Order: sequence, then C-alpha cells, then structure tokens
Amino acid sequence: MITEELYRNYLMSLLAGEHCPCHTVVSGLLERRVEIKELYSGLFQRSLYEVGELWERRKISVAVEHMASAITESLLALVYPAIFSAEHFDKSVVISCAANEHHQIGGKIIADYFELHGWHGYFLGANTPESDLLQMIDDKQPQLIGLSLSIYFNLPNLVKIIRAITDRRHESQIIVGGQAFRHGGVDVLSQFSNVRYVSSLGDLDAIMAEG
Repeated sequence: MITEELYRNYLMSLLAGEHCPCHTVVSGLLERRVEIKELYSGLFQRSLYEVGELWERRKISVAVEHMASAITESLLALVYPAIFSAEHFDKSVVISCAANEHHQIGGKIIADYFELHGWHGYFLGANTPESDLLQMIDDKQPQLIGLSLSIYFNLPNLVKIIRAITDRRHESQIIVGGQAFRHGGVDVLSQFSNVRYVSSLGDLDAIMAEG
C-alpha cells in the first residue's frame, strides 16, 4: 500500500532531483508486490499531476518539471519485467500524443498498462506527425487508438487528429485522456461518437473487459 507519508517523501525526492531515494521507493513497492495499477496511479500519475500543477502555478521551474519527468520515465523500466512477462494475445493499441505535445509519460503508462493485460501496445511518443500516426494505424490495424493530451491549449490539435483518424477509418475506436482534461474540454469530445474519455486506469479496466 502506498501511504501518504511514503508518497510525500517520494514527491519531495522527485522535486529535488534525487533519483536514488525514488528508485528505493519504487523497488521496495515492487518487492512488496504492490499492484502495478496502484503503483502507476497512486505514485507515478499522482506525482506527475502534482508536478504539473506546481509548474502551472509557477511554483517550480521548467527545469525541475523536466527533471522530475526524466526520473519518472527511468523508473518505469523497473516495472517492465512484470509487464512484459504477461501472456499476450491478438489485440493491439496504438498510443500517441497530440501534435505539439512533448509530455509523453502519461501515454507511455497507458501503453504499458495494456501490455500488462496482454495487449500489444505500440507507443509512438511525443509530438508524432499526423501523417506518421495515420500510417502506423494503417500498418498495425489496432483494435484501439489512444491519444494523450497534457496541455489544455493543445486541445485544437487533438480534435484535428481525431477528425483525421475518423475521416480515414470510420470504424476506429479512440480513447483520450491526460492531465489537460482536469481543466475542461471533455465536452468537446462529445461530437465524436467513436471517442471515449479515459480519466483513470479503472476506466481502462472497463474498456478491456468489454473485449
């Protein structure tokens, strides 16, 4: 279990750029067999959201935000043995960030979570060009497409790529999530019948349970 004290100590180390204490926390949780879902949502996602909010309020610098993101991304590798040892089946998801989005960890966590549950997760990273994303979708023929949005002001770019995917592949099912939606914008997605907003890993569990 991730206690509030443990979380706060981890967050302070993360903001200070102290990689070793963060590594110790994550390693200890894995040794105690904390559920991957709890680790992702209760430690990684929660801390990154708080770091993002501190940056938005100008309480920390861009350098600190980037440092915290870099440490978190390196810690994700500690979870990979559990993720990639899962039995996989013939389902896939392509995950990408919207244009001009340079925060990729949220999308990476989602791709990893699908892998943990037996899907093949193709993660394209930050700021993937629209044409390349569309080509990857054509190549992989995924059951789902995931789009991540961290910065609210990039919402028009997200809508643009959703429309491009839908125009090209009317049957495509798209899931969308990210820190940006804490500031609104979910209502904009309602214009697309093939798009579902995902606010948590619990939402992903429900989607995967649908088959």
